[in-house]
Amino acid sequence: MTSVRISFISLLGLHLIFSVDYSKCSVDTVWQRAKPSISHLKAVSDRQSLMVSWPVNHSGLVDEVYELQIGRTEKQTIVYTTNVTVSSGGSHEHTWTWISDLPLECVDHSVRIRHLYNQSVPSPWSNWTTNPGFKSKDMSEIFPAEQVLREGSNPKFCCVPAVGVNITQMTFRNQPYPLESIGDRVKAISVKNLEIPEGLYKFVIIVCSSTTGKIEYASNDVSFPPQKPVNLSCSTSDMKTVKCTWDVTRKQDQFDPNERQHTLHIQNSGRAPIRCKLSQCTFTAVPQLQEYNIRVVVKDKLGEEAESYSFNISDRVFPVVELTRVSPGVTDVSLSWTVQGNLAQMNPVCQVSTVPGRTTELNCNNASGLCEVRLEHLLPNTDYYTSVRCSVNGRLWGKWTRSISFTTDPLVTLDLWRRIQPLSHSDSRQVTLLWNPHVVGTAATVKVQGYTVQWSQEGQNWTDRRDGGQNRAEVSIGPGRCDFTVQAVLHTGSSIPSHVTVPPTNQAEKPPVQKRLSSTAAGGFSLSWDQQSTCGYTVEWCILGNAVPCTLQWLKVPAGNNTLLLPAGHFKAGLRYTFSIYGCTDDGHKLLETQTGYSEELKSVQTPHAVEHVRSTSSSVTLEWLYNEDDPAQPAFITGYLVTVQEAGSDTMPDLFNVSVADPSKKSVTIEDLQPNQQYVCSVSAQTKAGPGPSASITIRTTVNYSAHLAKILAPVLLLLGCTVLLWPQRKMLKEIFAYPTGMNIKTPEFDSFLNETDRRLRSQKAEVCVSCDIEIVTTRSPVRETTPLTDPELTDMPCSPGSGSSPSSTTPSRVPLQADYCPQSALLHWDRPTPQPAMSITNKSYLYAAVEDYSEHQQVTSSGMKPGFEPSDCLQESCAVIYGYISNVT
Repeated sequence: MTSVRISFISLLGLHLIFSVDYSKCSVDTVWQRAKPSISHLKAVSDRQSLMVSWPVNHSGLVDEVYELQIGRTEKQTIVYTTNVTVSSGGSHEHTWTWISDLPLECVDHSVRIRHLYNQSVPSPWSNWTTNPGFKSKDMSEIFPAEQVLREGSNPKFCCVPAVGVNITQMTFRNQPYPLESIGDRVKAISVKNLEIPEGLYKFVIIVCSSTTGKIEYASNDVSFPPQKPVNLSCSTSDMKTVKCTWDVTRKQDQFDPNERQHTLHIQNSGRAPIRCKLSQCTFTAVPQLQEYNIRVVVKDKLGEEAESYSFNISDRVFPVVELTRVSPGVTDVSLSWTVQGNLAQMNPVCQVSTVPGRTTELNCNNASGLCEVRLEHLLPNTDYYTSVRCSVNGRLWGKWTRSISFTTDPLVTLDLWRRIQPLSHSDSRQVTLLWNPHVVGTAATVKVQGYTVQWSQEGQNWTDRRDGGQNRAEVSIGPGRCDFTVQAVLHTGSSIPSHVTVPPTNQAEKPPVQKRLSSTAAGGFSLSWDQQSTCGYTVEWCILGNAVPCTLQWLKVPAGNNTLLLPAGHFKAGLRYTFSIYGCTDDGHKLLETQTGYSEELKSVQTPHAVEHVRSTSSSVTLEWLYNEDDPAQPAFITGYLVTVQEAGSDTMPDLFNVSVADPSKKSVTIEDLQPNQQYVCSVSAQTKAGPGPSASITIRTTVNYSAHLAKILAPVLLLLGCTVLLWPQRKMLKEIFAYPTGMNIKTPEFDSFLNETDRRLRSQKAEVCVSCDIEIVTTRSPVRETTPLTDPELTDMPCSPGSGSSPSSTTPSRVPLQADYCPQSALLHWDRPTPQPAMSITNKSYLYAAVEDYSEHQQVTSSGMKPGFEPSDCLQESCAVIYGYISNVT
C-alpha cells in the first residue's frame, strides 16, 4: 500500500511539471531554469577552431542537453546551431570545439548557450561571448597565411581591408575567383578540392587587390595529413635490443614543409616516449618484461595517426648469422658460421642454401655459437652461392646472410669405345680405342695434360701414354679377352678411369640381325631392338653415313632401355647410315643387330643405264637394263622401277603405258598391246619412297604385221579369179559386146600408142588421182579466138554427180558413160595448122583399184568411143585444140 501511494505522488508531480505553460511565466516564476554561462572561449587559429567551455551542474542521473549558437560579424549573424549532450557523472566543466569554414581572423565570431531541461524545456540564452577578428588600420590582410592546408579540402580565403578601403579582386594561383561579402567590408573566395602543386615548392599564392591600387600577397603550404602506420611488427636478434618496423603508405616529398614526428610509446612501462625514424624504431628491452604493448604515433600540423601492437619478446627472436668459412671440394663443400647473441640455450635451427641446388636444415646446439656442415652431391667445376639463416622456434627465421660464392674442383670423365678389325693371316686383332673427354661444369677451363692407357690380356699388363690433344690409340691383341682402362691426367682436379672389354674371338658366333629402317616425315631415326643385355647397350654409326673414311660416333644406352631416338639435326638427308647395336656381356660388348636407313630419302637416285630392247613383235617389246640397287651411295632405297611408254613425236600427249616393276633385282619387262609398225619412246627410272628418279629413254619400233597385209591383198585377187572363172564360159559373148564397131576408121598404131601413153600415166598416179581421160579435137576460128569442142552434146551436158549416170539405152553407142562417179575436166591445148584437117573425138575412161597397204594398182578399160562426126567443112580455120583431163570422185 505504501509503494502504491509513492507511485501516485510521483505521477502527480510529473503531471504538474509538464502541464505548466512556460510561455506565460515571468522571470520570477518558480519553475524557470537559470541561464548558463560560458566560462572560457579559446580560438585555435591554425586549425580555425573555437574551443567553448561552460560549467555543468549534474542534478540527476539523466544526460544534460545544451543548445549552442555561433554568430558571425558584429551583428551576430547566426551561422551554426547545434545541440550538445553532456553525459551524467562527468566533470563539472565541459568543452566543445567548433571548426569554422572561414578563418577566425576574418570577422568576429560569437558564441551563446542555453540549457534544455529534460531535452525540451529551454533556459534563457547566455550572453554572447565574442572572439574578435583582425582589425586592420593601414593595410589589408589575407587569411589564412603562412599555414599548412590540407590536400583535398575546400578552404576559404578572406581579405580584411583597412578602414575606408574596398576590395575589388582576389586571385588564387593567378586565377580570379568570385568575391563573397562577409559583413560590411570583408571579402572572401572559396576554392574546391585543393591540390598539391606539382612543382618543386608546395605552396600557393593568394592576391588581394583594393581600390587604393595596392596589392597584398599571402602564401600557404599544401600537404596531406599523416598516414596511419601499417604492418607494424617488432623483433629482436639477441633478446637485448628490440626493433620495430612499419610500412609508410605515402611518403612525403623532401621539400614538404609539413614536418612529421614519429614516437613510440611502451604503454605497459613507465618509459618516456621514444623518438623514431620514418619507418622504424629501436629501443632497449625492458628487463624482466616479456609482453610488450606499444603504440606508434605520427603527428604533424594537420593532425595525428596512431597504431598499436602487442608481442612476446621470446616469440620475436630473429637470429643473426655470420658465415666464417667455405671450403669446396670436387662434389662437396664445408661451411661454418656463428650465431650472434648467445642463443645456444634456445636450440636454434639453421638452414643452409646452395644455388643452384637445394636447402639443407640442421640443428646448431654448440654453446659457443659455432656451427659446421658438409654439403655433398654437388656438381664438379660449377659456381655456387651459399647463405645461412637460423630460427629459435622454426616459425620466425632470421635474415639470410650475404651470399658467398665458391667453385667446386674440376672433374674429367672419358666416354670410351673401341673398334675391332681382324688382321689377315693371323689370329691377332687390331683394336682402336676412341675416347671423348667430358668436363662436368663450365666454371673454369680444364686442360688435360695427357692420358694413361692400360690393358691386360692373359695375365700380362701393358701401359702407354698419349698427349692431351689425342683421343685414340691403336693396340694389337691376341684372340683372347682383353681389358682396357684409360684415364685423363690433370694439373688440378680428379679424373675417373674408364673401362672397356674386348670379347674373345668366337668363330661359331651367329651373325647379327639385319634390319632396314623406314624414314619418317620428321626425319631422324627411331631405333629399337630386342632386350638381350642386362648391363646396357652401345650404338655406333659413321657421322657421314657409309662414306669412307668413317668418323665413328657412338652412344651408350643404359640397361633396361631398348629404344633410341636420334633427332634429324645430327644427320644429313640422302645419306645411308648403318647402325651397329652392341649388347654388354661379362666378356665385353657383342654385336647384336645392324640397322640401315636414311633420315630422309631423296629421289635423285642414279639413272638406269644400258637400256636396250632384246625382243620385239608387232604388238610387244621386251626391255632390259643395268642398275646397282644396292649401291650405298644411293640417296634412297630402291623399291622398284617405273617404265613409261609414249608414242614417238608426241611429247605433249599423255603416256600410253606406265609399267611398274616391284622387284628391284628384276631388270627386264615386256610391254604388251602395242600397235604394229609403230615407233615408241620407252623411259626407265628407279623408284624410291620419295618418288621416281631421273629416267633413261630408248626409241623402239614394232614390226609389220604381214599376215594382215596379205589378207588385204589376197581378197581382191581371189575375187578377180572367181569372177574370171564364172565369166570364162561367156567369153565369146563378152568379146562381141566389147569389140570395136564395124566401120570405125581407127588407125591402129596411133591408137595403140595413145593407149600405151594413157596406161603409163595412169600407173604413175596414186589411188586418189583421177583416172578418166577425155580427148576432143575441135575447130577454132582465128579472128574470134574461141574454142569449140567437138564432143557429144549429150555427154557434155551430163551432170557430174554420183547419181547422174544414164542408162546405156539413153546414150549413143560411141558415148556410153560406164562410171557415173567421174566427171571429165578438160585442159585446152592450141596449135596452128596451115590447112584445115579433119578432127576426131576419142574418149577413154579407165579405173584404178588400189590396196591401201601396198598401193597395188589394177586398171580396167571399160569403154572407148570414136565419133566420126567431123566434116572438112567444119574446120575451115588454121588452128585446132585438143582438150584432155582427169577427174575422180573416188577416194
